[in-house]
Amino acid sequence: MSKTDLPPPPARFTVVTLGVADVGRSAAFYAALGFARKLAVAGDNVAFFETGGSVLALYPWDSLARDAALPEAPRPAAFRGVTLAWNCRSEAEVDAVLAFALSQGATSLKAAHHTDYGGYSGYFSDPDGHPWEVVTAPGIEVGDDRRVHLAD
Repeated sequence: MSKTDLPPPPARFTVVTLGVADVGRSAAFYAALGFARKLAVAGDNVAFFETGGSVLALYPWDSLARDAALPEAPRPAAFRGVTLAWNCRSEAEVDAVLAFALSQGATSLKAAHHTDYGGYSGYFSDPDGHPWEVVTAPGIEVGDDRRVHLAD
């Protein structure tokens, strides 16, 4: 069987790894947001959090850059081309999550507002400037299992 005859492996998204300046500080921030830290045996070398379907990992910025064979500097101060999302069940939940994140040390990027696609969202950033959208959107449901379910 040739390479072109092989069936594709099942597509799956398992982990987002964020490069951070201080794993301990960032781990404390994400724990304060309520994410469950796992594999704590790694100490402050790396941190893993369950997020309700995938994993959030925190790893030193310079080490992650080296691991990916990318330059570690300059660190971008502008938009990096990626946002993380925290989908909610209601506008009130969006407001509550944003307020809670700010109370735990997040930085407000954009206040909650009604979107042109019929949703409601706002943005905060973590201690390393990684932007998070907090959102409720048509066609995207958050189940009792905290997982996102998309309409067909």
